[in-house]
Amino acid sequence: MTVVERLDAPGGRAYVHQQDGFTFDAGPTIVTAPFLLRELWELAGRDFDQEIDLRLMDPFYRVMFHDGCQFDYSGDPAKLRQEVARLSPQDVAGLEHYSEVSRQIFEVGFEQLSNQPFGHWSDMAKVLPDLIRLQSYRSVHGLVSRYVRDPRLQMVLSFHPLLIGGNPFSVTSVYCLIEYLEQHWGVHYVMGGTGRLVSGLVDLIESQGNEIRYNADVTAITLDGRRATGIELADGERISADIVVSNADAAWTYRNMVPESARRRWTDNKLDRMRYSMGLFVWYFGTKHKYKDVKHHTILMGPRYKELIEDIFKRKILADDFSLYLHRPTATDDSVAPKGCDTFYALSPVPHLDSGVDWQEQAEPYRQAIAEYLQDHLLPDLESHCVTSRVTTPLDFLNRLKATHGSAFSMEPVLHQSAWFRPHNRSEDVQNLYLVGAGTHPGAGLPGVLSSARILDKVVPDAGSFA
Repeated sequence: MTVVERLDAPGGRAYVHQQDGFTFDAGPTIVTAPFLLRELWELAGRDFDQEIDLRLMDPFYRVMFHDGCQFDYSGDPAKLRQEVARLSPQDVAGLEHYSEVSRQIFEVGFEQLSNQPFGHWSDMAKVLPDLIRLQSYRSVHGLVSRYVRDPRLQMVLSFHPLLIGGNPFSVTSVYCLIEYLEQHWGVHYVMGGTGRLVSGLVDLIESQGNEIRYNADVTAITLDGRRATGIELADGERISADIVVSNADAAWTYRNMVPESARRRWTDNKLDRMRYSMGLFVWYFGTKHKYKDVKHHTILMGPRYKELIEDIFKRKILADDFSLYLHRPTATDDSVAPKGCDTFYALSPVPHLDSGVDWQEQAEPYRQAIAEYLQDHLLPDLESHCVTSRVTTPLDFLNRLKATHGSAFSMEPVLHQSAWFRPHNRSEDVQNLYLVGAGTHPGAGLPGVLSSARILDKVVPDAGSFA
């Protein structure tokens, strides 16, 4: 097997930036379904827990509201009830009812469906009764609002779809399963950073006798009629293969690597009609001062919630206000910063590139606005303490990762773009072409991407089939 990577190092969205002695995970920062990784290591004859050090977070997140109130979202049921009672006593019973609903959705949406291929319309028809029973026609926020009334708790329980590229007010409530998934397995950090997982996966691949090639940009999937025969690189080199598995953005794979003459379902017109996730602006920075009171994961809610999300997803405008996810891994792991320093990244959901935002012009003013907000609300004297800085915008997602419209999570996980309606794991258009990653079933996020790889065990023929 040959793995072909267009960047100079492994990881893709989980790339690692090393700068001025600081280690910055470019993308994913949490592990929420570690059994998927343990299973993968076991398949390779290795012991995950001997090689990877996972640490359970407590709390999972600290949520800070614009009015100064805060909420510690914990995996301890007693602590969680206490936090809810402190914020809104009348919602304690509603939280427990919602948690039970989330469990039921999890049992169907994750345990039964996430590792199953949806290769035929009948696969979707079989699960429709369960989806209707679980009210999947509602949005995440719509379902949450049935059980809790306090607007702040509605935010706490509904923001999770943003972690996989979805609008909480429009994505299917199937994604309410994330709440139970976190409660069931916990929210974990990988010591050394998420890049430690990447290096572990590289070792698994190479220890099995496989090759990884870097700085190798795939420009086409070669075909014999409608059958994949390999890939072509930017320098003209061709690599023959019986099977091609694309972990690139699904829409980019079809539009740019497969000629439209070979596509019946995923035509340019259909790809144009799909809805894509928001973009991300990420500011990575290091400080010469340790902010010891700042938690590992902090969600800073801005003055608006639904209105800001509509600016991002519907109106596609770059608003003056924002909500932020602040990651401070040095709260747990001193190895990712020089001694006495802190490593941070601040992530802000923003419109994807269809908004027309000129990020070459807007990146620095936007970063400055985030820095000022953090300095005023959480990180005093940040400007004087900051010693290293870099930013990522939707333009980088387009240019580095070939993400359609610079979207961070591929196609938005609304109901009519989920399961059978997403690009299939076994290509509908090209024989011997398979898709994994955020753009195929079941979707974005580490559990979704790993589950898409599990599905290949069921749909890719054994190597002997090509002998």
